[in-house]
Amino acid sequence: MKTEADSNDITEHPHDDKSRPYLCTVCDKRYTRKHILVRHMNIHTDKYKCTECGTCWQSSVALEVHSRSHSGEKPFECSVCSKRFTTAASLAVHSRVHTGEKPYKCRMCDKAFSQSAHLNRHMRVHTGDKPYKCYMCDKAFSDSGDQNKHLRIHTGEKPYKCHLCDKGFNRSGNLNVHMRAHTGEKPYGCFLCDKAFNVSGDLKKHMRIHTGEKPYKCSLCNKSFRRSNHLDYHTRNVHGNGKLN
Repeated sequence: MKTEADSNDITEHPHDDKSRPYLCTVCDKRYTRKHILVRHMNIHTDKYKCTECGTCWQSSVALEVHSRSHSGEKPFECSVCSKRFTTAASLAVHSRVHTGEKPYKCRMCDKAFSQSAHLNRHMRVHTGDKPYKCYMCDKAFSDSGDQNKHLRIHTGEKPYKCHLCDKGFNRSGNLNVHMRAHTGEKPYGCFLCDKAFNVSGDLKKHMRIHTGEKPYKCSLCNKSFRRSNHLDYHTRNVHGNGKLN
């Protein structure tokens, strides 16, 4: 606390700094106009202090909004999906999902997004920026969600549990695929025959029967194969140690 005046002193001090004559006697900041100093002084008072965490706010409205982070109160409800939000601004941003409004345009391609954060994440596709580093290996990611998923490889964490057996998975997508073993669901159907599969990768492999595609080529002869395991079998049993028979 300064001795020049008490913390409520907002009088002019013309001899200290002529360009900024209004002094805050608590933190020594100076201002050009009296009303700016009055507004600044709010941060030093307890008038709008959060009783939960002790932070101070410049208005009762700001404190009320902040308090919802402790209470979990979400007074703003979406009229379309009933999802709730702590602020009107958050609800307005969410509403773009339903209206299709996408005001944030990528300057490098024709994509557009409903939220600025989504555009910022997309821009890493163009820049190649990968700010999220794994602290256990040399991998890096453009998205924090991908980083978190990757870390489960190191930690062994499997938060997605099957409620029908004791298996756990490190990704929700893997759990969804596993559940089809219980339900018998096969959503990936071949449009050329009556075969169906529970994962898209198996359908892709199956389609090569119809198309004749053989993407796995032997580097030691001119043979090609539909599946990588067929190429592995061929290499081991035909070429042995890597030399032509």
